[in-house]
Amino acid sequence: EVRVAESGGGQVQPGGSLRLSCAASGFTLDNYVIGWLRQAPGKEREGVSCLNIRDDDDDTYYSDSVKGRFTIRADNAKNVVYLQMNNLKAEDTGVYYCTATRARCGSYRQSFGHRYLEVWGQGTLVTVSS
Repeated sequence: EVRVAESGGGQVQPGGSLRLSCAASGFTLDNYVIGWLRQAPGKEREGVSCLNIRDDDDDTYYSDSVKGRFTIRADNAKNVVYLQMNNLKAEDTGVYYCTATRARCGSYRQSFGHRYLEVWGQGTLVTVSS
């Protein structure tokens, strides 16, 4: 069965760092792209980042709010995707969902595209506070 599973959330002070992991099973990164969404109370769901190492035309994506602070990468041998989050801010707080799709990273840019995200993890909570 196609699955993703997140880990690595927790509480961190502003300016700190966390690394989230997304373990994929039932598929490989040759067939799906993997990305991250986040959800906080009172806010719309937001596409955070997406890694596409499947296509020659690579559309790996970072939202403007995290660009320069977050880095997404894959360990192909382990079939795991990591989201390294540095210089965390209070507004980064939320539940982070690892997701996968046979579509492309463009599906993460706007909420309309989230309909194409076929596989969802259960989420991991990130809390950034003093």
